[in-house]
Amino acid sequence: MKITDAQVHIYEPDTPAQPWPREPGRSVAPDKHARGFSALQMLGAMEAVGVDRAVIVPPAWSGENNGPALAAAANHPGKFVVMGRIDPYAPDSPARLERWLDEPNMRGIRMSGRWSTLDKQFYETFDDPALEWYWAACEKLGIPLMILTGKYVSKLARLAQRHPRLVMIIDHLSVQRADTVAQAFGAYQEVLAVARYPGIHIKVGNGPNASRRPYPFDDVHDYLRGIHQAFGARRMLWEADITQLTKNTYAECLRLWQEGLPFLSAEDREWILSGTAAQVLNWPQSH
Repeated sequence: MKITDAQVHIYEPDTPAQPWPREPGRSVAPDKHARGFSALQMLGAMEAVGVDRAVIVPPAWSGENNGPALAAAANHPGKFVVMGRIDPYAPDSPARLERWLDEPNMRGIRMSGRWSTLDKQFYETFDDPALEWYWAACEKLGIPLMILTGKYVSKLARLAQRHPRLVMIIDHLSVQRADTVAQAFGAYQEVLAVARYPGIHIKVGNGPNASRRPYPFDDVHDYLRGIHQAFGARRMLWEADITQLTKNTYAECLRLWQEGLPFLSAEDREWILSGTAAQVLNWPQSH
């Protein structure tokens, strides 16, 4: 089993020569991220804890340039694939989508924040008739979508009804920044409700970051158990989102899913830590 981290931000630093976009409403990175986070930094972190490979998700704050992520994947074969960013309102997007998965190491799209063409947040696209072509194209072309749903997760239901073969992956359990665990999981019931749609999957690594207790973060176990019961291991992908960790370590994030959740079977752990990403992102494991 090759352990796969389903999300890491790898990106270039914010410099005068290559400044990040500054549109109003664009996600703003904390100051510590201005230095960037490199593929070599991530490879070092992976080696230290026993993670074999990772999915690069370019962050909204650095723009829609997928070049650094694709270069990292090309320079380290077998270690990285990419869920790239695309502005669906850009005039060339329909043509780009047709060729999206032809790009070596590109495995899908990540939707978060806003884009450059319109002052519109990504969650506003869920109800925008002008983008019906986009969801239909992703369904037809087999392009998986990772979506930072947050409190808007219930909106995925209508998309799943209209496009039952569209693969959508909820980011980070839909947890939100909050003062308490209950507030962080404020969209929990809505997450459970959309689990009825087989095309909807979920990234589950943000449990420790929502916790207010040390390892094994037992104040979030009931939420994780409920997610497991609703989705099943074959629709769950482990990720740590290492650049966003605030009160727990990369090793602890992994250890929780390896041994800290007694309700998981050995087979469940294999799917969550490895098999689901391999299947859903069409990234077979080489032996």
